[in-house]
Amino acid sequence: MIRHLVLFKLNEGVRRDDPRVVEGVEAFRALGGLIEELRFWECAWNISDRPIAYDFAINSAVEDTDALRRYVEHPAHQAGVALWREFATWVIADYEF
Repeated sequence: MIRHLVLFKLNEGVRRDDPRVVEGVEAFRALGGLIEELRFWECAWNISDRPIAYDFAINSAVEDTDALRRYVEHPAHQAGVALWREFATWVIADYEF
């Protein structure tokens, strides 16, 4: 299995209630039920107020590197990524477990 973690940082001046952000969150929340390669899916807003904290996180799992590639290339995932590019940056980590 491969864990796929993504941490998002909203761009300066962008708030959680921005309509673009709301749409982006809804798009990512829906992925768990849309992409069959996902074996585990959760996403949520950060609750820590520490200055080094990121704002939003995705924690997911897929079977193998082929499934990860199919997930990343899936049109619904690509559509969500396109939304988030407008208002955030992110970092990822993929590791076997």
